[in-house]
Amino acid sequence: MVALIGVTGPDSRLPLAWWASRLALGLAGGRGQHLTPANMHRHKRDQLQGLIIGGGDDIDAALYGHDTGRAPADPDRDAFEIELIEHALDTSLPLLGICRGAQLINVVLGGSLHADIRPLRQNTSNRRTPLPRKTAIGCGGGRLSRIMQRPRWRINSLHHQAVDRLGGGLAVVARDLDGFVQAIESTTDHYLMGVQWHPEYLPYLPCQRRLFRDLVTAAEHSRPEALYD
Repeated sequence: MVALIGVTGPDSRLPLAWWASRLALGLAGGRGQHLTPANMHRHKRDQLQGLIIGGGDDIDAALYGHDTGRAPADPDRDAFEIELIEHALDTSLPLLGICRGAQLINVVLGGSLHADIRPLRQNTSNRRTPLPRKTAIGCGGGRLSRIMQRPRWRINSLHHQAVDRLGGGLAVVARDLDGFVQAIESTTDHYLMGVQWHPEYLPYLPCQRRLFRDLVTAAEHSRPEALYD
């Protein structure tokens, strides 16, 4: 049976990240299910074996104790994805956060964010690009180190926020050349990982494909879970 993995996103007419994630999951042997605030009611009984919290607009700064910023926010999506993250934490559903998704996982677990890292950068550019023009450096070992099979790897960058104070039960497992957090994972047996870059746009790189393959493998050994009773 092919593992069904939910992939969250905004209510967008052009969901590029969803199509890219669907392809990446398919290449890894899994099957994706697109989940948005508007369509969730149609999928609340779907038996998922994994969950990806995708990228997108900034998280409402009030959720981590900052003044609300000027950047676009999506409070409906915030609430929707927080509920899904809490469900995954309660049921040990395998969970991967991508960019905004990694940040939101950290916030749900009590952490905070740098609201804007652009003025803080010294060694890397603020240029946003889906191409692998930046570098991540592994630290602390863990699951991500085993997946990547190398001490550093190329990443893309489409963000201007990053994890600041770490949430409970999380460890930092990669940083960039400026020291900003690029990946987090759980310190428990729960399969929970967050990456600050967008691996779904890098399926031509073997180490990025392995991220999805590892999630699919974990999902194949996970008990199917309906998102709502």
